[in-house]
Amino acid sequence: MKTDVFIGGGGIGGLTLALKLAQRGTQVILAERMAVKAPTYKGELLQPKSMQIFDELGIYEQICDRSNEIKVLDMLELSSSLQVKDQSFMDYNVLPGKYNAAYMMHHEELKAVILNAACKYNNFHYLKGTACKGYGDKTAILQKGTEKFEVEAKFFFGAEGRSSVTRKAMEVEVKQTTYNHHFLTVTFPRAKDFTDGKIISTYNRFLGLFPLPDDQVRSVYLIPPGDYKQLKEKPISHFHKLYTDLAPVVDGYVQQLSDWKKIQLMIPVMYHANSYVKGNKAIIGDACHAVHPMAGEGMNMAIQDADILGELTADMFEQKKIHPSNLKWYEHVRYKRADHVIQLSHLAALAYSFPFKPVSYIRQRTFERMEEDPILHFKQMLNVSGLGMWKENVRDRFIQGGIMPVRMKDLPKDRKELKYYTPEDDYPWKTEGLI
Repeated sequence: MKTDVFIGGGGIGGLTLALKLAQRGTQVILAERMAVKAPTYKGELLQPKSMQIFDELGIYEQICDRSNEIKVLDMLELSSSLQVKDQSFMDYNVLPGKYNAAYMMHHEELKAVILNAACKYNNFHYLKGTACKGYGDKTAILQKGTEKFEVEAKFFFGAEGRSSVTRKAMEVEVKQTTYNHHFLTVTFPRAKDFTDGKIISTYNRFLGLFPLPDDQVRSVYLIPPGDYKQLKEKPISHFHKLYTDLAPVVDGYVQQLSDWKKIQLMIPVMYHANSYVKGNKAIIGDACHAVHPMAGEGMNMAIQDADILGELTADMFEQKKIHPSNLKWYEHVRYKRADHVIQLSHLAALAYSFPFKPVSYIRQRTFERMEEDPILHFKQMLNVSGLGMWKENVRDRFIQGGIMPVRMKDLPKDRKELKYYTPEDDYPWKTEGLI
């Protein structure tokens, strides 16, 4: 088999990359080793930049129709007696323009939407239940059942996740950072009017609730490492009480969970490969970076990787400039952006990592001031959204710490939009040229 581009891994990132290439007329073969639905939890929160990318790919409306729109994240800090001590909001409406909300969508349904869109193109070929076992000089070595075969391509892109065969072939290593906590995650029913996200915490507990469509909610509950086995030995009613203590809004709904087997353990890690590209190979998504799941950024980073790499590769074929050195543009655009998101998520994780009351107080004050200061609020939502990057400065830190007063004046719409990535920021090779 021959193709222009081979993609290993049919998750959201790999499928988005394949769809973008297929729409531009590039020949694509994608191999996905899983023949059935993945048994483990995968990302479901789509940030505004991802929605912008899906809009450009022509599937925005389909995704909106199958999602729950989240405009506000409600941040609740509770006292030791579980009374509301402080409440702040992270509001996507501070982002001007069309893309000013996040969307929760079932992971497998999102995959199906992207795959169905890609399958409309004759230049896209999907190999289900087919694993990439490694690479030859100019080929990917694949296996489906007992059958082994090779695919010859000009470029090989790895979207296989943390255990990336492509990354291994590139001899790129990653060093994982682990955290002093794990998460329980599970989906269960919710009230119809519970549609915005909630993050509820005490000095030593954390619960995140993110409403899905079809009157369901995805939850994440922080636990110390090693507690999962002990928790599973308790009756399921113990799990119910962990949730209802913090979030009375789920009382009567979380009890519909009747078996610990539906509750998964999620172990957060962080890493960032020192390179995304080597020769005619490149990696995207979890193959090159893993981020703490506090803001649900992992899947969004993969989508944004796919957008840049897909646009670049399609331009290379369209302009007949397919020298592998052009792939460095992808790393040039994405590396600093990914690193910024990784560090922001890491800081957010640290804010909930230490079960001490002084840490809870600092966290409460920081979020309170971020909401009250319109520029800090915009910076936070801009960085989370993926639409742009505006790093905090010394003054911002002083405001967060209470050393300086909050600013009361907001930025006008046009000033905010200047902080958004432009097409020239996303695709600089279009003006600077390919080799």
